[in-house]
Amino acid sequence: MAHIAKLRMLLFSAFGPAIAVLLLLFFAGYVVLGSNGVLAWGDYTRQLHRSQAELKSVEAQRNELRNRVDLLNPRRVDPDLSDELIRRQLGVIHHDEVIVPLN
Repeated sequence: MAHIAKLRMLLFSAFGPAIAVLLLLFFAGYVVLGSNGVLAWGDYTRQLHRSQAELKSVEAQRNELRNRVDLLNPRRVDPDLSDELIRRQLGVIHHDEVIVPLN
């Protein structure tokens, strides 16, 4: 009977540390394999690079549009842009130009 009591006491004394080790292993696994873990770091880095490339593209488009808006200023019209818009929208040509059909 004393042998069973010692075994029971040993099991109860090891129960707390065993639970602590299991919890520690669980959290360590989550640090490595979790959605914000070490293995997901590469995905976040690739997504960051894609987003930065997209940002550069959008900024270039914005700068191009900003330049075009500046050229459309009604107080100071850019002659090249006004000529381009008139030709495209109204189909106007100069009297000394020759049109060559591509068909």
